[in-house]
Amino acid sequence: MANDRNASARNDTPTGVKAVLGPTNTGKTHLAIERMCAHSSGMIGFPLRLLAREVYDRVVKIKGENSVALITGEERIEPKSARYLICTAEAMPVMERSMAFVAIDEAQLAADRERGHVFTDRLLHARGREETMILGSSTIEPLVRALVPGVEIVTRPRFSTLTHAGAKKLSRVPPRSAIVAFSSEQVYAIAEMLRRFRGGAAVVMGALSPQTRNAQVALYQSGEVDYLVATDAIGMGLNLDVEHVAFAGLSKYDGRRHRRLTTAEMAQIAGRAGRHQKDGTFGTLTGSGGHDSEFEPDEVYAIEEHRFTPLTKLFWREPEPRFDSLGTLIADLEVRPDRPELAPAPEAIDLAVLKRLADEGDVADTVRGFGQVRRFWEVCRLPDFRQQGIETHSRFVARLWQDLRSGELGADFVAGQIAQLDRTGGDIDTLQGRIAAIRSWAYIAQRPDWVLARDEMAARARAVEARLSDALHGKLTERFINRRTAVLMKKLGPDAGLLSVRLEDEEVLVEGEHIGSLRGFAFQVDPGARLSDRKLLLAAAEKHLSRLLQKRADALVETIAGKDGAAAITLEDGALVWDSQKLASLAPGRSLLTPLVVPDRTLDAVPAPSRKALIAALEGWLDTAFSPLAPLIKLDEASRAADAGPDLRALLITLVERGGMAPRDDTGVDRLDKGRRTMLARLGVKVGALDLFVPAMLRPQAIALWRQMARIAGKPAGPLPEPHMAPTLPAENHRAAPGYRSLGNQLVRLDIAEKLLREAHDLRARTDRAAAGFRLDPARAVSMGLTTASYARLLRLAGFQPLMPRSLAAEAHGAPAPVRWRWRPPRRQIEPERPAPPRRDGAFAALAEMVR
Repeated sequence: MANDRNASARNDTPTGVKAVLGPTNTGKTHLAIERMCAHSSGMIGFPLRLLAREVYDRVVKIKGENSVALITGEERIEPKSARYLICTAEAMPVMERSMAFVAIDEAQLAADRERGHVFTDRLLHARGREETMILGSSTIEPLVRALVPGVEIVTRPRFSTLTHAGAKKLSRVPPRSAIVAFSSEQVYAIAEMLRRFRGGAAVVMGALSPQTRNAQVALYQSGEVDYLVATDAIGMGLNLDVEHVAFAGLSKYDGRRHRRLTTAEMAQIAGRAGRHQKDGTFGTLTGSGGHDSEFEPDEVYAIEEHRFTPLTKLFWREPEPRFDSLGTLIADLEVRPDRPELAPAPEAIDLAVLKRLADEGDVADTVRGFGQVRRFWEVCRLPDFRQQGIETHSRFVARLWQDLRSGELGADFVAGQIAQLDRTGGDIDTLQGRIAAIRSWAYIAQRPDWVLARDEMAARARAVEARLSDALHGKLTERFINRRTAVLMKKLGPDAGLLSVRLEDEEVLVEGEHIGSLRGFAFQVDPGARLSDRKLLLAAAEKHLSRLLQKRADALVETIAGKDGAAAITLEDGALVWDSQKLASLAPGRSLLTPLVVPDRTLDAVPAPSRKALIAALEGWLDTAFSPLAPLIKLDEASRAADAGPDLRALLITLVERGGMAPRDDTGVDRLDKGRRTMLARLGVKVGALDLFVPAMLRPQAIALWRQMARIAGKPAGPLPEPHMAPTLPAENHRAAPGYRSLGNQLVRLDIAEKLLREAHDLRARTDRAAAGFRLDPARAVSMGLTTASYARLLRLAGFQPLMPRSLAAEAHGAPAPVRWRWRPPRRQIEPERPAPPRRDGAFAALAEMVR
């Protein structure tokens, strides 16, 4: 059988066979699609399901959905009227369908150890009635000439040039780059680093499902991220807008040993850089380690000039073995080719599984006759999507064979197996495992005689794969892409002013990505941002927040000027506060009531014109906010009047500094002449028996505002005022409260004290008979909250003296009996002004000494 097949390879007369060879980016695939669409029917075999799906979508746009079929091991879209077949190489129906045009892509894969025999068979036997096209690298040219007599060779030059760019640090790799690694661990590590300082990267690996790979590639192609981290899976036909390819290493494990990449393999991957007429560059990452992490000069020359050592052998395996017995089948699959250009294919996993199960008696005994052997071989050819090795894969195949040898798999059983995998929770590795498993069941469901209700089960498997792929894409995006950083890194250049910046409530969004919050006029970086992102976010804020701050400042100025302006700003502990944020502070000014407005540093980011307008509005607001202090302001202005005189000026300054209230003995009011006392009354100052005070200042709001001003000016301010300014207070909790006079155990409000004393004086004026005195009923004072003891103390302070022993009051259980009082004017000595002593070093010092 093998010799017959080899003979047929030699004797086939090719009809219009053309080999289009050249490096990547020569338009070979595009040419094949154009040629196929020019024929009445056609078929192209691709190395990847992902690439087949991409071409299928393109041909559907040209020929219509009903005219194009997609045939792969896991997916089969085959309309009845389909005339154009897009397939993976293994799924090409070479013997079943006669097509006018046939093409095989990436023919140099005939030298691949695992799949090479499939591509070799397609190269030898896949023929179109009218035209056949072999696409691949120039390295396969000698073997194509030898194996396909009469073939027409067309060499196509690369559209763009490739240039070696040397080694770069990962942080220096330019945007629109692909970083190629050769293990999932290295891919993840590089993607994580790119996330930290470049916003992340899309991830493409052979272990991902086609749908997940498509979604990740779309992230890169759309420009959402500028970096792609991939295994060498991107080297096979994926069309990407890559400008630079950086190799994280130049060696890989090929399934048997760890080896350095061949120059052709390097060129296949590096060729992803530069598409169409755009040139590309390639290089390595510094610090990737190993003595083989840099390109050799001869390798650089070969890649740049597209000069590679030609292939000398293609792998071959009998494509039509006999199925008389398991022994005959294995013997045919291991037969050696008789052509010098062909080499026996290394033992692929399907043959390894076949031989392993053939040695197991309980399995081999169930395989009898031509039909059973053929069916068993089809089961052994189930791809090892899970990549768990021969041992694990053999057990899965054995279980599958036990279910298939007597007929088809039941729909309920297959549905149950698929349902077990329909779970989108878990981490990246877990989802990858489920996708690999569901791909196995998708492959099983596609077989024509393996599953009952095949179409329904195949649709279910595809739906589960789609859901798992979406979940995996989400996990990869969540782990390796920081959309916010990616957007900002892309746009923080010369075109940063074109960014879309908006404010939602207090959240700042740049290009739709949350970067922080605007509280008042202070930008606060998102607390969830990584430390490495903070500098980037602050830079974004600096470039893009000025116009938001300008709008906010202008709006606040209008609010302050409007009806609700008084409520917009609050004065808290010497600071002007809006939206819980400080806008300005008050600093000591010319006097206690004229503080300076010092803008907060957060206003520095507001454009100058708007900032000046806002500060002016704040100063205007402060003038309005000082209305409770209008009586003190009036006193302050009067103290600077020319006709005030030194005594009145000193008294007014004292009242201003003490919040409009002071003990009478501390003010020197008794030294004032009648005219100045009249001026004092006009200014609203009440001269009481014990205290001077401005009645309008005995309000909580006025006292609290004065306390803030006093604290700013460095003056003693006393404790907080009583919220409701009750007539009396217990002294132990409110000692020295502003607006109150201490009576020992109680405090009495100044105006209440003056009212009680005025009533006492009025009664005295009507009833005083010298030595007999007069009676004072304490009921009025008690109704205001004073005890009789506190009332008696108040009277004594004002010059009233009791004539009845104080013990009589203590005898009563209720209100004490009235006490007889008399009044004597308090002694207030008005000290004459003494002249200042002469200076000791002056002329009058000697005269004074002589006088003494």
